[in-house]
Amino acid sequence: MVRSFQMADFVTLGNGVCGCLCLMFAMKALITQSTDFLFSAFWCIPVGVLFDFFDGRVARWRKTSSLLGQELDSLADFCSFGIAPAVLGFACGFQKMLDLVVLTYFVCCGLARLARFNATVAALPKDGNGKVKFFEGTPIPTTLVIVGVLAYGVYTGKFWRFANPMFQHEGPFASFSEAFTPEFVWGGEISILPGYELHPMVLMYGLSGTLMISRRLRIPKP
Repeated sequence: MVRSFQMADFVTLGNGVCGCLCLMFAMKALITQSTDFLFSAFWCIPVGVLFDFFDGRVARWRKTSSLLGQELDSLADFCSFGIAPAVLGFACGFQKMLDLVVLTYFVCCGLARLARFNATVAALPKDGNGKVKFFEGTPIPTTLVIVGVLAYGVYTGKFWRFANPMFQHEGPFASFSEAFTPEFVWGGEISILPGYELHPMVLMYGLSGTLMISRRLRIPKP
C-alpha cells in the first residue's frame, strides 16, 4: 500500500503524526502534571497546519491527486484539528459533564464538515487549476485559534494551577480537583442545573463547530 503513496500523501501523514503526538502529549501532561508536555501538545497543532498547508501544494506541483490522498487528508485533519483540540480543552479543565457535551458536539461538527466536503467537492465550483473556489463553513484547521487561546491561558496562569507561578513551590498535586477548581479554569464556571455546571469558555468550541457546519457561510479559498 505504501508504494501507492504519492509525495503529497507523505506530507499529509505528517499532519496525522502531529495529531497523534498531540493526544499522547496531552495525556502525558495530565499524568505527570508537567506543562512541558502540555506545551509540546500545543505546538503539534500549528506544525500540523503547516503540513496541511503544503500537502495540497505538493500535489499540484507534482500534478498528482487521488481519492486515497483526499481521504487521507480528511482523516489527518479530523485527528489534528477535530479530536486533538477537544482533548486539549479537556486537559485544560473543561471536564464538567456539560463541557463534555459541548466538546463532543465540536468533534461531531468537524467530522460532519469533512464528510460533507468529501461528498460535495466534485460539484463545487473550481478555478482553472482545479482548486475549489470557496469553503462552505469555516475550514477545520481554523481550530488552531482555539488552541492558541488555550496555550495563552496556560502560559499566563489562567488554566492549570500546576502552571501558576504562585503555586509552583507546592509541587505536584495528588488530586486534580485542586488544580481544576473554578478559579483555575479561565472564565470560572456557572451552574445550569443542580449538579450540572459549565465553564463558559468551552462555548468557543460550540461556536467553532457551528461555523464549520454552516452552509450559508462561504469563505473564499486562498
